[in-house]
Amino acid sequence: MSYNVARRTSEIGIRIALGAQRSDVLGLVMRESLILVTIGVAIGLGTAFAAGRFVSTLLFGLTTKDPLTIGLATGVMIVVSAIAGYLPARRASRVDPIVALHYE
Repeated sequence: MSYNVARRTSEIGIRIALGAQRSDVLGLVMRESLILVTIGVAIGLGTAFAAGRFVSTLLFGLTTKDPLTIGLATGVMIVVSAIAGYLPARRASRVDPIVALHYE
């Protein structure tokens, strides 16, 4: 996300120069980040359920479809990804339009 925000610095600067609020820019970057997280979680859950029978011998005291463990792991991933997306989003929302346009 940090690379993506850095690459879009001029676009974000133009949006701010045209009147976008900082909360709008923050929401834009966070929405993009959470869409990627949602796609990743969906693919990961599908893969985990498909590979469950292959790794069942490696699990001690758990079933391959334990809802508490899967829910906790998914929740931790979403929280960590939201924090990782928030930092570049906050930096993007504080971009000075003059600097961003001069960057190009």
